Amino acid sequence: MLLTPRPQTPEASSHGSRPAVPSRFRLRLRGPRRLKATALLASAVSVCLLAAGAPATPVGVGDRLFPYLGNPGYDVQSYDLSFTYPGSNSKPLQAVTTINAVTTAALDHFNLDFAHGKVESVRVDGEPATFTSAGEDLVVTPDKVLPAGSWTRITVRHTSDPVPAKGQDGGWVQTSDGLAMANQADAAHLVFPCNDHPSDKALFTFRITAPDGYTAVANGLPADRERAGKSTTWTYRTRHPMATELAQVSIGRSSVLHRTGPHGLPVRDVVRTEDRKELEPWLAKTPGQIAWMESKVGRYPFETYGILMADASTGFELETQTLSLFEKELFAGNTYPAWYVDSIMVHELSHQWFGDSVSPRAWSDLWLNEGHATWYEALYAEEKAGKPMEKRMKAAYSASDGWRAAGGPPAAPKGPEPGQKISIFRPNVYDGAALALYALRQEIGRPAFEQLERSWVSLHRDGTANTADYERLASQISGRDLSGFFKAWLYAEKTPPMPGHPDWKPTAPDAKHGKNAKPSKNTKAARTGKAAKTAKAGK
Repeated sequence: MLLTPRPQTPEASSHGSRPAVPSRFRLRLRGPRRLKATALLASAVSVCLLAAGAPATPVGVGDRLFPYLGNPGYDVQSYDLSFTYPGSNSKPLQAVTTINAVTTAALDHFNLDFAHGKVESVRVDGEPATFTSAGEDLVVTPDKVLPAGSWTRITVRHTSDPVPAKGQDGGWVQTSDGLAMANQADAAHLVFPCNDHPSDKALFTFRITAPDGYTAVANGLPADRERAGKSTTWTYRTRHPMATELAQVSIGRSSVLHRTGPHGLPVRDVVRTEDRKELEPWLAKTPGQIAWMESKVGRYPFETYGILMADASTGFELETQTLSLFEKELFAGNTYPAWYVDSIMVHELSHQWFGDSVSPRAWSDLWLNEGHATWYEALYAEEKAGKPMEKRMKAAYSASDGWRAAGGPPAAPKGPEPGQKISIFRPNVYDGAALALYALRQEIGRPAFEQLERSWVSLHRDGTANTADYERLASQISGRDLSGFFKAWLYAEKTPPMPGHPDWKPTAPDAKHGKNAKPSKNTKAARTGKAAKTAKAGK
């Protein structure tokens, strides 16, 4: 995501289980977590110094699931994004993207991810640069070679098209009153030029200009608001680095509702003005949910939080940093039981720690996001609504072999289906990964597990981490070599025996859940930027 699935019917999971899814600017080159995963880039950096005149080609950072996502040769420090909304969510926005970066290699040219807009000009350090497209990359050639270890500023003037192109998922979301963003897993480059991989986090500034009658909100805190003629420009800035896939911009006929969370944390929610009364009882729950999460894993990691309630049919909820995206439909009427909706809110909230503050170094580490979010979703349902975690985990254990056959083990997920990039959000990285966490708690005991969780989000705050990092920390805290445990639970084709529950048995994969099983075609399930709504009860 991060997006969240939900059951098709309120009664689908009476004991708390989710039904099986069918489907800012400073030098920050410090420590291994900011080296953009040396191992991940090793094979890619060599492409930076191509002979002059070589044909433009798309490149990537070597992500196993998305080979052409991200770009080697530089480390983005900050983005400054300016969007001018024309008053229609079916017309392109005029945009300027300014990227401040540090080169990690000498570059005679470099690539940016960008695939859905017209590029009008590119400047590098104030000088015009030539550019061309290659696949979903914008290939830029500056007027002189950029030395390794140098600061550079890249300015791209372009349009940003809110109308989806055929075969492209995510990016702008058209709502009934404007626009929002859903960029997971690889769709930020459908909105703005960027290094679209979670291993390269950066600070963000957003400047959104919209006609009178509209309100704009983005990640972070408001920094300025300036009216000129019949339009207003809102400026927001993040105080913590963020992955591109977590960027959020809301433009609509909205109200911003303010409240206070733990330790004076500013909480703001964005809703259509006409919906504020109906949704207030739900939104009022957020401060208490933040306090609950803090009791489990420590202080909330960012400068603000809140919910963006979109009047749109997306088929998912999404953990965009400091401002989670939800469909209004989830809260409307009595379609879903209150305990279930509460748990989905906690799922997206927990991603602020797991997935946003601590981001996956590669998309194969997605289970660290979704498994943890599913874990705290289920734990909240157990503690607040009496929905036993053990029952949910036993049901997950029964289905786990089928999930592994269809989607791969939790830490070695299969790639996306052709034309369905979000299909990596399968049940194996939701309840299947939460099941591995349950097994870990059973194996090392509750005190060590709870210490691990707190230490994980503290040690890797504002950075990236991978599965090997989690294994090392778990072994350190437990005082045991857990390599065999993690190999079996995260990488094996079959689900290992559950510690403490020798009676639990997996169900053999069948035609529906076996190796040839396809992701659900159900919109609510397949279009979750994470998983299907029926896939995950909660990036």
